[in-house]
Amino acid sequence: MKGLYFQQSSTNGEITFVFQEKENLPITEDNFVKLQVKACALSQINTKLLAEMKMEKDFFPVGREVAGIVLDVGTKVSFLQPDDEVVGILPLDSEDPGLCEVIRVHEHYLVHKPEKVTWTEAAGAIRDGVRAYTALHYLSHLSPGKSVLIMDGASAFGTIAIQLAHHRGAKVISTAYSLEDKQCLERLRSSIARVIDVSNGKVDVAESCLEETGGLGVDIVLDAGDIHLQVRLYSKDDEPAVKLQLLPHKHDIITLLGVGGHWITTEESLQLRILKDVMEKLSAGIFRPQLDEPIPLYEAKVSMEVIQKNQGRKKQVVQF
Repeated sequence: MKGLYFQQSSTNGEITFVFQEKENLPITEDNFVKLQVKACALSQINTKLLAEMKMEKDFFPVGREVAGIVLDVGTKVSFLQPDDEVVGILPLDSEDPGLCEVIRVHEHYLVHKPEKVTWTEAAGAIRDGVRAYTALHYLSHLSPGKSVLIMDGASAFGTIAIQLAHHRGAKVISTAYSLEDKQCLERLRSSIARVIDVSNGKVDVAESCLEETGGLGVDIVLDAGDIHLQVRLYSKDDEPAVKLQLLPHKHDIITLLGVGGHWITTEESLQLRILKDVMEKLSAGIFRPQLDEPIPLYEAKVSMEVIQKNQGRKKQVVQF
């Protein structure tokens, strides 16, 4: 039985995908189930995350979003039984690739698949559905009547986020990066209040959002950032000219956010870019901190006791 794995070159970081003969599954025990895979969605592999988590291997399993039929269950499995149709997301440390006919999965990574949902729909929606749900419900607390800007709404993630936001009674605005994207979003017209076509680089996203919201700004900006950065965090010297024409700058996003608005993003270097921007503005004299006189290390204990009681007004800094 073969499964798909990837191997990353130690010299140039290039990824190659290979089918490897897989050993027979161990006896299903404890909370594990044996699953016959009926569908597995494909998603980009975050090799940087794997490296940071020290999870690099010679061959790493590929495919995590799976749907299938339970063949066998361990003695401690309580939620599932043989012949159940299920869907789920394999953990990063899974020994088995989702792209294999039969795999071994812990029961807590699986849920029952509704009868009306096809295998491909289940596998294809589970990851982006979880991400969209997490972003809209848990991170930004979406509620009826709020306005949401979903960047690159024609992406796999974007289309699910649009429909979920509309279902919750939100006013949805989305950007389109090509004619094909715009046509795709037009088919979701009942779910979208406005499509902002940025494919020609002439439309101001912030201006369009402020116009649509009567100058109040949107309550939520959802920036997936899957294939390419949906928001420009870089200076003009750092980005290709074509991309610069299409992507709004982070300042535009901050401008179009309403009071108390949320910007939800997957961009991993956003905080670093903001830190850099803060230092540049400090250097340019745009703002200055209100500092007390520097204190030596031996005074830090007493100073912290004062600060902990919220009795300090100016920022205190220990100078070594």
